Amino acid sequence: MSPVVRIPTVLRPAMGGQNEIAVAGTTIGEILKELTTQYPAVAGQLLSDDGALHRFLNVYINDDDVRYLGGLDAAVAQSDEVTLLPAVAGGAH
Repeated sequence: MSPVVRIPTVLRPAMGGQNEIAVAGTTIGEILKELTTQYPAVAGQLLSDDGALHRFLNVYINDDDVRYLGGLDAAVAQSDEVTLLPAVAGGAH
């Protein structure tokens, strides 16, 4: 059993149309690296050029924001659910 990653609608076309993917890894960094290996087209949307978590991507382990859990080093258990949530830009002009 591997952690399940919930894929947002905007990323699904580049990820085979899947809404959930089981991905092996014990940290968020390992999981995101595996996703970018399997689906290279999403690499720029998940990680920045320097390998850091993309600033417009929110990542949650269960309901906890990984930025408060250690970022890419945040531990992920086999039974955890990881949610990728792109930040929505916009607002009043």
